Amino acid sequence: MARKIRMASAAFLVALALQLAPASAQEKDFIFYGLTFEQFEYRAGADASNDALAWDGDAFIGNDEWKLRFTSEAEFDLKAEVFEVLEHQLVVQRLATDFFDVKAGIRYDASIGPNRWFAVIGAHGLAQQWFELDADLFLNERGNFSARLDADYELLLTNRLILTPSAEIDLSFGSDPAIGVDDGLVSAEIGARLSYDLIDRAVSPYLGVHYERKFGGTADSARDEGEAVDVLYVVAGLKMIF
Repeated sequence: MARKIRMASAAFLVALALQLAPASAQEKDFIFYGLTFEQFEYRAGADASNDALAWDGDAFIGNDEWKLRFTSEAEFDLKAEVFEVLEHQLVVQRLATDFFDVKAGIRYDASIGPNRWFAVIGAHGLAQQWFELDADLFLNERGNFSARLDADYELLLTNRLILTPSAEIDLSFGSDPAIGVDDGLVSAEIGARLSYDLIDRAVSPYLGVHYERKFGGTADSARDEGEAVDVLYVVAGLKMIF
């Protein structure tokens, strides 16, 4: 009987130790990876000449503390058959708090005009009320600084029906006439997309609206090139998580 009690006690202590100590180490060493397209959509403007295809996606690999992340964002003008926006980032993210990562890496733009390289530092995470925030500071090879703040929020109307408002603001602290950017407030984008989780959260078709506007000298450059300063789109697309 005493031997059985000792064996039971030992088994209990081993189980308790496995619960309290090694789990955190196992989670810390576990490698995660994934691919997400927050936006993969057709944008239809009031004027058909403004119609575009757009995507905003990212892929990552890492653990709870460190991640390597690749992001890609694009807007393809269907009439002119050119990328008005084509941006890629490769960054390393480090857990800073329970809800925020800090990040650093590089950005490459290959849209209209000369290509540009940037150094990137920033932060990404969840603010109060579960707003997802992405704040970045950029430095390009010409020595010009710029910044971006991107925010969105998922409002669950039902378990599957989700409304996602979003906003993005771009600032520049120097002019770059070759790509039509002046210092100050460059542009702003706001939108709202109503999605339905068709296959869990993996595939979610959506409908929505998206509005873009340029400001200041950047807007003047767009007018000189015969481009629209502001555009309102109706959008249809898919959100995908793998």
